Amino acid sequence: MTDIQTTLTKTPKALPPSDKLGFGNYFTDHMFVAKFAEGKGWYDAQILPYSPIPMDPGASVFHYGQALFEGMKAFRQADGKVVFFRPEFNHNRMVEGAARMCLEAPPLDLFMEGMQQLVKVDERWIPSEPNTALYIRPTLIGTEGFLGVRPSKETMFFIILSPVGSYYGEGSKPVKIWTEETYLRAAPGGLGAVKAGANYASSLKAALEAKKKGYAQVLWLDVEHQGIEEVGTMNVFFVFKNEIVTPALNGSILNGGTRDAVVQLLKDKKLPIVERRITITEVIEGLQKGELLEAFGTGTAAVISPIGELHYRGKDWLINNGQTGDLSKTIYAEVTAIQSGKLPDTHNWITPLA
Repeated sequence: MTDIQTTLTKTPKALPPSDKLGFGNYFTDHMFVAKFAEGKGWYDAQILPYSPIPMDPGASVFHYGQALFEGMKAFRQADGKVVFFRPEFNHNRMVEGAARMCLEAPPLDLFMEGMQQLVKVDERWIPSEPNTALYIRPTLIGTEGFLGVRPSKETMFFIILSPVGSYYGEGSKPVKIWTEETYLRAAPGGLGAVKAGANYASSLKAALEAKKKGYAQVLWLDVEHQGIEEVGTMNVFFVFKNEIVTPALNGSILNGGTRDAVVQLLKDKKLPIVERRITITEVIEGLQKGELLEAFGTGTAAVISPIGELHYRGKDWLINNGQTGDLSKTIYAEVTAIQSGKLPDTHNWITPLA
């Protein structure tokens, strides 16, 4: 077991109303922090009151963007038990991302023990109402102070927690998506497959412009502005009459944990799920011919987000008449039922709070 020193806050916050949570607006009383240095290894693992982090102004995270994070959730089930959804998946992805970003990834025991103990300390923050959860944000940053383009020799790993409700203001209603043809989120050989802060920085401009036009998210295309990659904060699925398609993981698409779970659930149902390249032209043609029945995004934040409208080259295309599709409803109900304990966990996705 990892030795973690705990210092409890003397001024605990009042809990926010569960029906006013939104997403990422509140933070719990404590955070977990651990440090790594070359030649020293991991040290100084602590749970501390939530507070600013002292940082050298020359830290590589500021100058060279060495930062990546994970997104996961803890749930309070109907019997009161607290569980995590697929934390090992998130650790594995952090390890892979850290290698690409030249940062030191925390070992599994540090990752899991830090998360477990922090959530236990702040357990009162976990909401129990439907469609709520405790969002968990494990983060890695380069902290060595220097100027010169090379990897940091020091890494900080920290975890913060936030009680959350629906990600979108629309709740579970179908969202409107803008197809982006000017900006790129990622390119082959880049950071697209890594949950790096830089990916989100590069997406902000297009997302801001799309929201000004009344769209909730951006549909990102590849460098040829044809191949579909992902939707802002989500992976994406298209339900045709004869197959269900999600873009194949090509090195510039994030391997989402919810995406992975949905692919497995669709396979369990013997449905024709295919991971392959799909173009925006194919999607529009499918809509014109009446062969594209529905579309939805998948992600930790929103779980399943039905897409009701897609804008492409000056035209808004309704998908399923702007209504939530049957498969979207079914998959959302199944994932959330597993998370809440109403359905059995046949794939060992649930980890209990120890």
